Amino acid sequence: MRFLVKTVVAMTAVLATAQFLSPAATADPVGPDGGASGADWAATEDGPQLYPNVYIDWDVPITMSDGTVLKANVYHPADAAGHPVGDPTPSILNFTPYTKLGSMIADSALSVPGLSDLLVQMFRDIDLSGTPFSGLTDLTRALGGGLLRNFSVDRQLIKSGYTQIVVDVRGTGFSQGDWNLLGAREQQDTVETIDWASKQPWSSGDIGMSGVSYSGLNELQAAAKNPPALKAIFPVVPSRNPFRDLVAPGGAIGAGFMPLWLAAVNGGKLVPDLTALLQGRFDMKWLADRLADPFTFVDALLEVFAQPNIDELSPKVRALLDEGSPMRQAWETDPARITIPTFISGGWHDVFVASQADVYRRIPLPPGRKQLLVGDGYHISNGNESGRPGLPPRMDVLQRAWFDKWLKGIDNGIDQFGPITMKQQGGGWVTAPSFPEPGMEYRRMYLSGAASGTGGHSVHDGSLFTAPDGPDTLTVAPGLTGLCSRDAAQELVGAVSIIDACAKDSRIEESNGLTFTSAPVADVTTISGPMAVHLNTVQDGTDGYWVATVNDVAPDGNSTTLSSGQLVASLRAIDESRSTRLPNGDYTDPVPDLSLDTRRPTVPGQPVALDISVTGIDAVLQPGHRLRVDVYAGNFPKGLPLTAMMVDSGLRPQHLLLDPAAPSFVNIPVRGNSGW
Repeated sequence: MRFLVKTVVAMTAVLATAQFLSPAATADPVGPDGGASGADWAATEDGPQLYPNVYIDWDVPITMSDGTVLKANVYHPADAAGHPVGDPTPSILNFTPYTKLGSMIADSALSVPGLSDLLVQMFRDIDLSGTPFSGLTDLTRALGGGLLRNFSVDRQLIKSGYTQIVVDVRGTGFSQGDWNLLGAREQQDTVETIDWASKQPWSSGDIGMSGVSYSGLNELQAAAKNPPALKAIFPVVPSRNPFRDLVAPGGAIGAGFMPLWLAAVNGGKLVPDLTALLQGRFDMKWLADRLADPFTFVDALLEVFAQPNIDELSPKVRALLDEGSPMRQAWETDPARITIPTFISGGWHDVFVASQADVYRRIPLPPGRKQLLVGDGYHISNGNESGRPGLPPRMDVLQRAWFDKWLKGIDNGIDQFGPITMKQQGGGWVTAPSFPEPGMEYRRMYLSGAASGTGGHSVHDGSLFTAPDGPDTLTVAPGLTGLCSRDAAQELVGAVSIIDACAKDSRIEESNGLTFTSAPVADVTTISGPMAVHLNTVQDGTDGYWVATVNDVAPDGNSTTLSSGQLVASLRAIDESRSTRLPNGDYTDPVPDLSLDTRRPTVPGQPVALDISVTGIDAVLQPGHRLRVDVYAGNFPKGLPLTAMMVDSGLRPQHLLLDPAAPSFVNIPVRGNSGW
């Protein structure tokens, strides 16, 4: 019987939607904007919908298998009188730790007639390009790029015949329980809620998932568990491994984002349900749970920065720093288990960028059923370049097309988009069959102490050559110029990217670093894929902290960071099962183990080799531009080693050896006539 109902609903949806689609909708998309199909996707999202209204069931209780009650707002398509329609519809599920109040407030603002379209247009048209605050344009255009609808509620999607469900994660918002923070119990909650939603009388039984950031991580976790009702996901800026991407990249704790984020989520989960309180139906179990666990994970974060002795770290913190612990294992999603259509949206400077192309590559689906879109933005500016001719469709438009295809069976051509759509740093938008792009050749560029004539503002102006030279020893000390850097903008999710002198020019940061710059490229040179920096180092203490960035240097001297990597010296052990090498043994992506069990303190004065993974990019160096590698001994606020490790390093200067017998170099994927 359910199969019959689903079949009828699907046929009805196709026929109902057909009136808003032109015949060109099934034509092959052309370029990053999707061509004629892309225009029709936008027209479908922006045009009149099947139903005129939205009906909301507030704080619907969903009881988990352990008795904990989660609360959800359920948004139904409604008729002209405001009554929910009787036809079963596909459902879109969004799990959020930021409380449903956030979605409700955003939805309330966007639901004012005409306001949503007005805001989209207004934010999309703000242009401060050419000013010192051009980065503000990226943020406003993200708001005009449909991101708010992905984050909160898309009423156009609902009116077209979907039910949207926003659920407070266990221990947050109005849901009972202790916040499990992407753990095994929270993942089980998601699977149980998918099953619950699929069996409701208003459901066709087909479930999709949407959402941004934490909600995107939740989508990947759920899809990897293969619940039968889950048919498609659209994660925006997700991660498959938040520990490696954000909590402790390279073993250094994210000191900017994590404290602010934990404060925001823990603060939000303490906001009571005032409506229930006034109506005399307040949930005392909710109150008891909050009193029992008011500040989840804050104690661990404080200990990381307060405990000066590694041997005295608590079991909770040691579990965080143990690769094999249940916590770390639960946080890591295996994309190879995802078998449903997945559209991933990310950014080259997103805090989770290290995961996004990797997730796409590992999902065992043909191109089209899996897709990747990567812009040149940050965590909160995703979709900032969209919705105009030649640019990708808005995020809400792509999401609508994705769900129409995989939940309603509408042949709209979205499976012909991409499959990889990227904004090349230093270039324009391109589509590609793979990442890295075809035709890349890895080559070593050696760090040399010889002056390039371009880095006089740095601690030392060195060069990048195709052969090693030396010997030479260069010294660099920890500092705070990382506060004015693209890494700082990345760590703070793009909030400070409006300051161009920091986010788009590294010369202030380079004043406390070593620069190594190539000759100008002779022709357009493409860099596509992950990179590795091999450093031969000496520490004055029993630990150190090294940071490497790969930059594009323009003829006028502007130094733009394309990507970066970092590594605590004592955590240099490489996990070979995760890493990739060339046939000659050079790493292309050296993945550190990042576990206290394999920690190896350095010996003062004794050389030690470090292999630093630099997150993959797609970029072009224009003729006359140069490639630069910067080397630093600090990266606050993006990274700060455990206090115990800083005690070991003593925050002393660190030394880079440039020796032909044991060279330091960058291994970089290149295509084109560089002329080097």
